Amino acid sequence: MGDDAIYLVLSLRNVGSGIAVLDRWCVYGELLPGDAGHGDLATFRRLTRDLYVPPSDRGFWQGALRDPSDPVFDSVREAIKDRRRFTVELLYSDHEGGQRMMSRFVITPGREDRWIGVSSRHWNLDRPEPR
Repeated sequence: MGDDAIYLVLSLRNVGSGIAVLDRWCVYGELLPGDAGHGDLATFRRLTRDLYVPPSDRGFWQGALRDPSDPVFDSVREAIKDRRRFTVELLYSDHEGGQRMMSRFVITPGREDRWIGVSSRHWNLDRPEPR
């Protein structure tokens, strides 16, 4: 994190049987409550390169905030600086662009300068929700 950019990375695991193709993301400089619905897809940022997570394997997501005038930039920077929890939501699908899913991750400060990302909610966007 600096004055001009904030770089974010999450380690991921695909528990499904197909390839997960990461598509878009959104970050919030606060902890969203568990009963809050997912963010508006129109506000999500498109990944600049394709990221794939193999079935039953590990992968990663990375995103960057590079515009200090972006409204979310200051809130995320303050959360990191104050070591407060914040939220990332990822939109992904299968290799054909179907079965769109969204997962919410809570980013929590750990020991020293480390952070822990934990999935907290999942939404199926193309089928009825199981809840």
